Amino acid sequence: MLFYTLVSMNKKEWIFHINKLKTKVIIENHEKAKELLKNSVVDAVKSRIPEKKFGILFSGGVDSSTIALISKKFTNNFTCYTVGFSNSEDIESAKKVAKELKLNLKIKLLTLEEIESKIKVLVKILKTIDVVSIGVGLVSYIAAEQAKKDKVNIIFTGLGSEEIFAGYQRHKESKDVNKECWSGLKKMFERDLMRDIPIVDFLKMKIETPFLDDDVIKIAMQIPGKYKINEENKLILREVSNELGLKKEFAFRKKKAAQYGSNFIKALDKIAKKNGFKYKKDYLNSLK
Repeated sequence: MLFYTLVSMNKKEWIFHINKLKTKVIIENHEKAKELLKNSVVDAVKSRIPEKKFGILFSGGVDSSTIALISKKFTNNFTCYTVGFSNSEDIESAKKVAKELKLNLKIKLLTLEEIESKIKVLVKILKTIDVVSIGVGLVSYIAAEQAKKDKVNIIFTGLGSEEIFAGYQRHKESKDVNKECWSGLKKMFERDLMRDIPIVDFLKMKIETPFLDDDVIKIAMQIPGKYKINEENKLILREVSNELGLKKEFAFRKKKAAQYGSNFIKALDKIAKKNGFKYKKDYLNSLK
């Protein structure tokens, strides 16, 4: 399922689509589960690789690193884009992975002034003052904007991985991991897609999401929760990525959410205070 087909979907259609992917089949054999997942993720990335150059929104985390690793097996016609402040966690990790995998990496280091101007644009694009939506959206928007300057109109992201592979604290706390995964997938429309689709529309770009491929979702959701999460989240994806050739230190890197790994949330705090606001939300509200 290509990301840009979602543009015409509404919430009801999205939930209907996710419900159609449900199955009662459970893959109990760990090795079989890894093999099926490995094949489905490789196929999902490979089938989306365009003939023209493309970009990958790259943080050095397991999701984007896996997409880059697989893409590298088939083409060199792509660039990885990383944004953040100097010495931010994502930038340092992205540098290390890119060096190891010999990736073409472009880093956009930002100043508070640049972030402030981007926030004002993004509030108008998304029509929201939700702090998390703005924080995550800034990473996607600025990275995609950099790609657009390079005349790249297609960018890959790891969207969906957190939901299908149990990447959140709520998955750890759930008595039924896969039930929580299904619930999160349905809620993605309002939380994630309604954030990213307006950005795509504004920049006139396409975003590819291999982890939201129908076959990847089907396989991932047939895998028992015990293979997805214990002390480690997204465990089976990390194992598969390691088997595909990603070094263990990168496959098992504990990554912060985009808005924290880029230090954008800290920047938003500073910008709010600079403009006389105690809280980030009050500052964002002033931009409506």
